[in-house]
Amino acid sequence: MRIIDFHTHAFPDELAERAVPALAAEADVEPALDGKISSLLRAMDEAGIEKSVVASIATKPKHFVSILQWSKEIASERLVPFPSVLPADPEALERVGILREEGFKGLKLHPYYQEFDLDDEEVFPLYEAIAEAGLILLCHTGYDIAYPRVRKCDPARIRTVADRFPELKLVTSHIGAWEEWDGVREYMLGRPIYMDLSYSFDWMSAAQARELLLGHPQEFLLFGSDSPWGDQRKQIEQVRALGLGAEREAALFHANAERLLAG
Repeated sequence: MRIIDFHTHAFPDELAERAVPALAAEADVEPALDGKISSLLRAMDEAGIEKSVVASIATKPKHFVSILQWSKEIASERLVPFPSVLPADPEALERVGILREEGFKGLKLHPYYQEFDLDDEEVFPLYEAIAEAGLILLCHTGYDIAYPRVRKCDPARIRTVADRFPELKLVTSHIGAWEEWDGVREYMLGRPIYMDLSYSFDWMSAAQARELLLGHPQEFLLFGSDSPWGDQRKQIEQVRALGLGAEREAALFHANAERLLAG
C-alpha cells in the first residue's frame, strides 16, 4: 500500500547536529533519526513511504526567511516542505501570501514553541489569511512532551477555531491532541477536523486508539510519524495492528493526504 507521512521534521545538516540532541535532552526522549534529510529519505525507503511532509517551526520573525530558503532547496517529489510563520511577527499576514506565491502547500504552527494560545483572537487574522490563501495549517495540538501541562491547544480550543473558521484546512496532530484524548472524544470526534496519527500509540492503549480512529470520519485521518522523534516503520506497524479495515487504512495512509495536498 502507498504511504504518505503527513508529519515529519528535519533540519539543515549542521543545525540537526546541534538541535536534535538538545531537543531530545529537553524532552527526555530518544529520537529515531538524527534529523537530517538524508536520514529521513533513507528511513522512508526502508519503511516503504512514498512522500513526507517536512514541517518547520519559526520561533523568531527572522527565521521565516531562512526556513523559506531551505524549504525551497529540499522540495521534491518525495518531500513536501511546510514552512512556518510566527504568529507574533508583525509581517505574519504578508508571509502567508509569500508562501502561497512560492507554491507551498501549507505551513506549521506550534503554540508551545511559538508562545500563543490556539484560540487567542489576536491569531484569528492569521487563520483567516491562511484559509483565504488555500494553505493547509498543520498545528501541534494537545500537550507537548517538553513543556509543563498548561493547556494552549487543547480540544476545546481546537473546536473553537474549527467552528470559527470552517474553511480553514486545519490538521491537528497526535490523534487530535496529544495526551488529551478524552477531550478529543468530547469536542472533536465525528467533526470535520483532520487528525494525523503521529507520536501517539506509545502513550495510549490499542483499544483507545482503535476507538478514536474508528469513531472519526475516515476521510479526516492522516498517517504521520513525527520523525525524527517517531519511528516511521514502527508506527506503520502499529496502525496495521489495530485492524481498522482495508478501506480506512487506504484512506489514512495515502488517499486523504493526496486529496489534501492536491487542493
